[in-house]
Amino acid sequence: VLPFPSQVVYNRVGKCGSRTVVLLLRILSEKHGFNLVTSDIHNKTRLTKNEQMELIKNISTAEQPYLFTRHVHFLNFSRFGGDQPVYINIIRDPVNRFLSNYFFRRFGDWRGEQNHMIRTPNMKQEERYLDINVCILENYPECSNPRLFYIIPYFCGQHPRCREPGEWALERAKLNVNENFLLVGILEELEDVLLLLERFLPHYFKDVLSIYKNPEHRKLGNLTVTVKKTVPSPEAIQILYQRMRYEYEFYYYVKEQFHLLKRKFGLKSHIGKPSPRPEFFIPSPLETEEPINDEEEDDEKWLEGIYKR
Repeated sequence: VLPFPSQVVYNRVGKCGSRTVVLLLRILSEKHGFNLVTSDIHNKTRLTKNEQMELIKNISTAEQPYLFTRHVHFLNFSRFGGDQPVYINIIRDPVNRFLSNYFFRRFGDWRGEQNHMIRTPNMKQEERYLDINVCILENYPECSNPRLFYIIPYFCGQHPRCREPGEWALERAKLNVNENFLLVGILEELEDVLLLLERFLPHYFKDVLSIYKNPEHRKLGNLTVTVKKTVPSPEAIQILYQRMRYEYEFYYYVKEQFHLLKRKFGLKSHIGKPSPRPEFFIPSPLETEEPINDEEEDDEKWLEGIYKR
């Protein structure tokens, strides 16, 4: 048994910086000698029971230590008799994620538009150049639920109800974050995410921040920026907020947990003033700069449970 988590799964959420992180993982896997297991399947996040069993079997038999990454909704390994791996993930502001995906599907990124035309070959020209405001205000399927209910299923899991916008999926996603994920970071504070990953999983992420800040790597990262993005009207954005209320409730929950974790480990971010909450949020969150009473729990003891898996 290796003296550190030897099975890590990054079930990456689409358009949340995952291509940047995978670029880093390729460098890190060579540097640290772990097995980076990637998938060529990018558009199948929901699996049948047999597909779940097959994928879990394939992942579990990979050479350890491994880090498996794929766009796939949360898989419960223990349900099929496997050892539950350590999960990590990153999410971002839901409207920003949606807009990035909307334009990426149409125009790709700086690596070249032709690369992306291959991914959406059947998209008609009128659809490719559909104005984002028209899509939202006229309630096109791409800009309404259930298509907008995107982030939560990655944490809720494979149950059919995980794809239905509502409290059940939201609460199950929160529960899985608490019980199965070592870290869920937010893209807006990526450097702090990388710092914590380096702290929690050094056998995988040691030196990740210095690699990320390297000018040569930054050049590669800039190529993955989506092109031709435009900002919807305030009216359209407010409609998106309303349609994505559960996504925002989850996002702010994860953000609050992430900030608690950062303060616990002494990280103080130098980030801009947070954007105001959408009007539909009634309960006030935990976001506070008050000191956390963690009963003097030692940082390393906090990680012991993870390292015993």
